Amino acid sequence: MSRARVARRIAAGAAYGGGSIGLLGAATVGVLLAEVQLAKRHVGGGIAPVPPSADGRYGAAFAGPAEPLRLGLLGDSTAAGQGVRRTGQTPGALLASGLAAVSERPVDLRNVAQPGARSDDLERQVSSLLADPCAVPDVCVIMIGANDVTHRIPATQSVRCLTTAVRRLRTAGAEVVVGTCPDLGTIEPVYQPLRWLARRVSRQLAAAQTIGAVEQGGRTVSLGDLLGPEFEANPRELFGPDNYHPSAEGYATAAMAVLPTLCAALGLWPDSDRLDGDRREDMLPVAKAASQAAKEAGTEVTGARAPWALLKHRRRRRLPTATEPHPRPGTSGETALQRAAPTEEEAEAHGKPRKEKERRRSSRDLRAH
Repeated sequence: MSRARVARRIAAGAAYGGGSIGLLGAATVGVLLAEVQLAKRHVGGGIAPVPPSADGRYGAAFAGPAEPLRLGLLGDSTAAGQGVRRTGQTPGALLASGLAAVSERPVDLRNVAQPGARSDDLERQVSSLLADPCAVPDVCVIMIGANDVTHRIPATQSVRCLTTAVRRLRTAGAEVVVGTCPDLGTIEPVYQPLRWLARRVSRQLAAAQTIGAVEQGGRTVSLGDLLGPEFEANPRELFGPDNYHPSAEGYATAAMAVLPTLCAALGLWPDSDRLDGDRREDMLPVAKAASQAAKEAGTEVTGARAPWALLKHRRRRRLPTATEPHPRPGTSGETALQRAAPTEEEAEAHGKPRKEKERRRSSRDLRAH
């Protein structure tokens, strides 16, 4: 059965209450469970820090008569930014800074993502974002799916929760961009045949998420194996300390893929910068577009006239340097300066080059005298 047909079956099951689709024979389960236990010994070996809070106002220099844009972030640890220590390294800060630079307006970010969250937590997160009718986000980014795969949540249930979240946000007036399930087959400590299975299940879920989100009026960006080549070439740089979550460079790569679609959802991305090279947009049935996007990371799928969708390859640009947020009026808590303060380990690491430089300068001065 083709990936497009499987994705359509999952999406249909999510919409009409169908059951899960079995992918494995019973004889395979024992081998896979052994592989899971082996992978668990390596993943999470380091202690991932609690994600720094990135809530606040970005692009204060663009303050003017226009109201600030409101950006909401929902999802799991990837959306929360687990694995990095500084606010400016989180995907929320990167996307808010980029959106402020493109729109030339301040951006108020509110991140309700929860590390370890699965798709069934989206109901709580959406309710939190929509609690104040006067502060409904203009646009929301959802990153979810990895924990559904690792906890063996039925794909139909995952997609049903996601489509409900997208529908609620769109009904409230927010644009929605979904970063679909990443390819868990790129995680370094995962071995065959678990790697093959993780890749297959991840891509099938990503394709089904695309169908569900697009049919509810959202847009999707395939995270897929976006970081795969970088992880393979330099895993110590792009993985965080737990060998599972991205590092600062990894999050920046993912944010660069999502930002063009985030801006386009608000009508801010230049039309002339839409295509990547000479590749054209493809108008395909939604299921086929979803399947194609799952195979090619960084691809956007947006709805056209039902049952068609547009498959877009947007040109990625380097993100502007993420600034530390200014607390929104009426909020309390630690200041942006406190959040930006380096840890003892970072201070020591940054201090070593300076001390070495000073030592060399002193040696040259002594020789000169």
